[in-house]
Amino acid sequence: MKKQYMPLLTACVMIVFLLLASACSGSSKSNTASSTPNPSATPAASASFPRTITSAKGEQVTITKKPEKVALVHWGLTEDLLSFDIPSIGIALPFAEKQSLLGIDLYKPYIDMHKEVTIVGENTEVNMERLLQYGPDLIIAGTETNQKVVDQLSKIAPTIFIDETKTDVWNDWPGVMTKFGEILGQEDIAKQNIDKFNSKVTEAKDQLKAVQGNVAYLQVRDKTMWLQGTQYAGHYYEPLGLKAPEQAKGEGAAITLEGLVQINPDYIFLGYFNYRDKSLPALADEWEKSDVWKTLKAVKENHVYKIDGEVAYGFGPISRMFGTDAIVKALK
Repeated sequence: MKKQYMPLLTACVMIVFLLLASACSGSSKSNTASSTPNPSATPAASASFPRTITSAKGEQVTITKKPEKVALVHWGLTEDLLSFDIPSIGIALPFAEKQSLLGIDLYKPYIDMHKEVTIVGENTEVNMERLLQYGPDLIIAGTETNQKVVDQLSKIAPTIFIDETKTDVWNDWPGVMTKFGEILGQEDIAKQNIDKFNSKVTEAKDQLKAVQGNVAYLQVRDKTMWLQGTQYAGHYYEPLGLKAPEQAKGEGAAITLEGLVQINPDYIFLGYFNYRDKSLPALADEWEKSDVWKTLKAVKENHVYKIDGEVAYGFGPISRMFGTDAIVKALK
């Protein structure tokens, strides 16, 4: 059995979105299919088909049999799809294919679950020619993200739209995964993945109950620093029993070193977007040379931790599992 191997971005951050660094090659590259088991240790769902799904556009879409080739053209939701039992998937990326992270070890078990992973879009745009060539049985799209190509998609294959006005797809990944489970007839896989994540969060909160003070999560870029707000990083605050600085309430914002001194957090996580390539510039490297940096409470207490922000600040379950593990490892 042969496998076309193509990478993708977990999601990189809404303003930041997902995420991702260099991975595999183009659609012509093939490797032998791996026998790596499902990372969730989840059995294949025994679904009943045909089944009729109501698309957010109002259409009733009847899926006559289990889809074998599914194209997800919403560039931000790939992580939500990766755990499902689908032989072939087509995906769109937030950035160029060469920036994708899916070639790193974290994603490999999920990628290896599929015999074929094909790129059908880059830089948030769907490549209609590639999508047509891929020939999906089923297309899954977002009402807002894919609104420019709504009419074209249904001409290629039956298309189901996720209503992005009703589902916060950037924060409610369990809601998205539940919808995918309904579409694919794999509700059991969706539930088991959600339950697994919830168990991890419960365990993490127990391990972190002794942590006192507030925590600042910073996104480190080459020339800018961003304080991650509770709107997009809330899953790393209250669910883990950790306190956000007042300035981190809401969306968060770009921050200067002087602004960070005003917050003076008890713990700082530096989420680097060049974590795997230290030769690339990062503003935090300059900050760390400053005497002002050394006045920070977290620095004095040795409570500054460096993590892979490209992954940890993503929106899907794989990213959030990774981030939760990194935070627990640092703080417990």
